[in-house]
Amino acid sequence: SYVELTLYNNSPSFNWTLNFRNQVYDEMLAEGENMTAYDRNNLMDAEYDESELCFIADEKIKSFQLDAAREAGVFHHLITLPTYHTTALHMNDLTEGYFGEMGMLAYVKGVQRQEIRKGVSCVKHQRMAGSDLGDDHKTFFAGDNALKAGGSKNTSNQFEVKKVIKKTTKKETAIA
Repeated sequence: SYVELTLYNNSPSFNWTLNFRNQVYDEMLAEGENMTAYDRNNLMDAEYDESELCFIADEKIKSFQLDAAREAGVFHHLITLPTYHTTALHMNDLTEGYFGEMGMLAYVKGVQRQEIRKGVSCVKHQRMAGSDLGDDHKTFFAGDNALKAGGSKNTSNQFEVKKVIKKTTKKETAIA
């Protein structure tokens, strides 16, 4: 039997924050709320980011996918060009710090430490780029004389996170 599946594009061309804040503004106004604290023409202003209106709008955005699945039968949600937008944002932030007062620390704190702590595999970019494959190829043709990028001296090895195992004493074991 035929099953119709609906896909929804959560497009970044749509200003999610402003649209949902406008919806909530209208709902609050219709419920008789005093809206004088809000400038209807400036709801994107950061001053509203911690407001009741923002909290309600953000909750609606948060539940949007589940609501659309339940109410409209949306099977799959996607965001077009998410890497374009995230790359642009992160490069903007990195550039401001790197060419500003933080220098190289902007990269180390904002990128490399985060990759290491979150276990993001691209921190070992040599492996992601296939340097191991190149080394295997060189070894095949040159044997022990191969000049390889990898091995024990490969710079990607410094990103291995070593877990420290605490040794327990006999006294600690007896107490446990």
